[in-house]
This record gives sequence, C-alpha cells and structure tokens, in this order.
Amino acid sequence: MGMVIVYTGDGKGKTTAALGLAIRGAGYNKKILIVQFGKNTFSGELKSLKKLKIKIIQGGKGFVGILGDKFLPAEHKRTAQETFKKLYKETVSGKWDIVIADEILGALKCKFLLLPQVLDLIKNKPGELDIVLTGRGAPKAVIAKADLVTEMKSIKHPYEKNIPAKKGIDF
Repeated sequence: MGMVIVYTGDGKGKTTAALGLAIRGAGYNKKILIVQFGKNTFSGELKSLKKLKIKIIQGGKGFVGILGDKFLPAEHKRTAQETFKKLYKETVSGKWDIVIADEILGALKCKFLLLPQVLDLIKNKPGELDIVLTGRGAPKAVIAKADLVTEMKSIKHPYEKNIPAKKGIDF
C-alpha cells in the first residue's frame, strides 16, 4: 500500500527531506518523479538527481513576492495550474513508484491551487504509489489524508543574522 507523506512547517528542510527520500528510493531502483512548484532555476541537487535517473519537472516563475519577483499573482497561478495538470497526469499514469510534489502546499497556501484539486490527486493516486507533498501550511484536510506528517520547525536560521544562502548547502 502506497503512502501519503507530508513535509510541512516553517522550518528549513522540507524539500531536503523529500530529496533524501528520492535518493533512497533510487538506490532500490524505484521509478521516481519530482514535480517542483514555483521553482525554475538550476540548483545543485538537480544535477545529482539526473545522474540517478530521477525525472524532474519544474513549473513556475520562481519565488512569489521575494527575490526580485516580477510576476503578477495571476501569472504564478497560471503556471501552478499548468504544473498541477502535468503532476496529475503523471501521478495517475501508473508508471511511477514515488512522486514528489515539491512546494505544492505553498502553491495551495498562495491560492494558486484549490484544496479539492490536491485532495483529488491524493484520492486518485494508484494504490501502490507513494506520494510526497511538501510546503508550508499543510491544511488539516491534507494532514487527515496523510499516513506520515512531519512538521519542520525553525529554531535558529542564518538568515536572521543576514547570512546569505550558501551554495552547496542551501541551493
């Protein structure tokens, strides 16, 4: 029986935990798909994951409202909806062992996706498929459908001391 796994919370490490799960699965020759919402740039993990034959689909216009975001919310919503269509099609296809929907919960929190869409994705996943949902602010309805929920809590972060993100650690 496949699981629904949620990594949520305001702390760092949600995507990192999901990527660790993907690497572990690749070690057992699992077919893995990662669909990233709101991400459209190269990061070090993408290069490594491709070497492990993990398929990655990036969809979005980058971070919303920060780091020089020049796009209107409607454009972010449009790309989130396009990305969701790809995610849904791939999820129900039956060709994957593990699907990671990275930052889908952030897209939901920003109202770029609707809760019924995400619940429908969970409901219609093939029985043996493990699906991982990441992002801040997991709604209670998603948590109720999950088999495993981990909440990342920020206790201390270098950003608080104006220390910039570090290549190879943060991206």
